[in-house]
Amino acid sequence: MPQGQPSVVPDDGLTTRQRRNRPLVVVHTGIGKGKSTAAFGLALRAWNQGWPIGVFQFVKSAKWKVGEENALRVLGASGEGGSVAWHKMGEGWSWVQRGRQMDNEEKAREGWEQVKRDLAAETYRLYVLDEFAYPMHWGWVDTDEVISVLRDRPGTQHVVITGRNAPEKLVDFADLVTDMSKVKHPMDVGQKGQKGIEW
Repeated sequence: MPQGQPSVVPDDGLTTRQRRNRPLVVVHTGIGKGKSTAAFGLALRAWNQGWPIGVFQFVKSAKWKVGEENALRVLGASGEGGSVAWHKMGEGWSWVQRGRQMDNEEKAREGWEQVKRDLAAETYRLYVLDEFAYPMHWGWVDTDEVISVLRDRPGTQHVVITGRNAPEKLVDFADLVTDMSKVKHPMDVGQKGQKGIEW
């Protein structure tokens, strides 16, 4: 395996091993495609390490069948790697279904309460909080509370948060932030999403 060398060695009193194994908060944001896809790629790596994984989808419809869900559920049930639990909180995209905004907001809050309980119980080693940047951006979930809970989480729990418009406070707090920018997209020329690419 390639061994990356850090450009800075902080004077924090930690050994190299302690610093290497510190649990991370990861944010995938920006207007480009691939934020959730990258998070599910991390979930595959976590599954291979035997870690229990919790996926929490905050905005996507509970009826929407995504390919990653089926693949990770099959892998989780295989008994070869880590377990996988999949939770869907949203009722659909709020900017499309305006009449359901209150339901979406309530479900997002309920989902966050469940994440808090699981973090306190150390239920998973990797949490994928898919599209969780939206509830914070819209003010449904308090960003300061999220940061406080993540800062104080016990054990070695890694958390990945995806979604456009990640709050600046969250970006500043996170250990690893990737901003997915768009250079080109087929939708720019009228091509809709397709199987195997978008779902």
